Amino acid sequence: MLEKVLNIIKKYNLIKNGDKLVLCVSGGPDSICMLNILNDIRNDKKLHMEFDIIVAHVNHLIRDEAKDDEIFVKNFCEKIGVQFYSKSIDIQKIANNNKIGTEEAGRNARYEFFDEILEKTNSNKIAIAHNKNDKVETMIMNVLRGSGIAGLRGIETIKDNKYIRPLIECERFEIEQYCKDNKIDARIDRTNFQNIYTRNKIRNVVIPYIKDEFNPNIIQTMDRLSQLIKEEDEYLDKIVKEKYNALIVEESSKEFVMNLKEFNKQEKVIKSRVLLYTISRILGSTKGIEKIHIEDVIKLCENNIGNKYLTPNKNIKILIKNSKIYFIDQT
Repeated sequence: MLEKVLNIIKKYNLIKNGDKLVLCVSGGPDSICMLNILNDIRNDKKLHMEFDIIVAHVNHLIRDEAKDDEIFVKNFCEKIGVQFYSKSIDIQKIANNNKIGTEEAGRNARYEFFDEILEKTNSNKIAIAHNKNDKVETMIMNVLRGSGIAGLRGIETIKDNKYIRPLIECERFEIEQYCKDNKIDARIDRTNFQNIYTRNKIRNVVIPYIKDEFNPNIIQTMDRLSQLIKEEDEYLDKIVKEKYNALIVEESSKEFVMNLKEFNKQEKVIKSRVLLYTISRILGSTKGIEKIHIEDVIKLCENNIGNKYLTPNKNIKILIKNSKIYFIDQT
């Protein structure tokens, strides 16, 4: 496993000398495996990899044994000499107050805490212990939600040069075997076996059914699909950037202006992606922008009626005026 993780790190250039990583460690097999392996790698002088690691743990206050998980991770870190930070967050309360699911509330809270520790410790990367099974589960979830091509890429190995996933090419059974071989008694989250969440249903019901009835190698098959989609998606992204540069007339901090006539000449798939790319550039993300919003903007552009506008969300206004498309930041 150490050799495999080392190859993943080198293949994707995940860790460089001088990096300082915040490791997200729950205490489960995946995150403990990641912690132990990265600690071994940095301590092996023959590998000449000089980086530092810090552990961040979130107690969601949902399970009775959550405090035991926190103590386990803390003791593990003390044993191997790694700095440990933890925070207790009432996830259920946050979910109720914001009227969102506990999964989403938990994810948001975790990432906020990890970013906080990143800044506090002058670290530059956050390591997350997602594995190949997690990636495939995410792909299936995205299919069920009706996502586009990007959703079939699954979980990225590296994102924004900040979030890294050193176990992404390891399967869950390999991780569990590593813990067994190294006599690591990782914590088990019993809620993983309760089919009340979509991911758990996919993990515990859908994938085993597919394995038994259709394809015993579904994890590897879906992973190959993800790689193919990633290559094609990255090629399309390259084309979209070229088109954007040809279409854009003006950029400022609060307003982007695009050539309407030339935009209307593009294929629909390019139009959609150019719109999303432009919105992402001006707002920093496309959160809250749905397929229907993009289709409405394309229709607005095709109608070419001056002084008409749409507001896909409260943060952006898209206006047609003087044969141009105006993207106006309203934040």
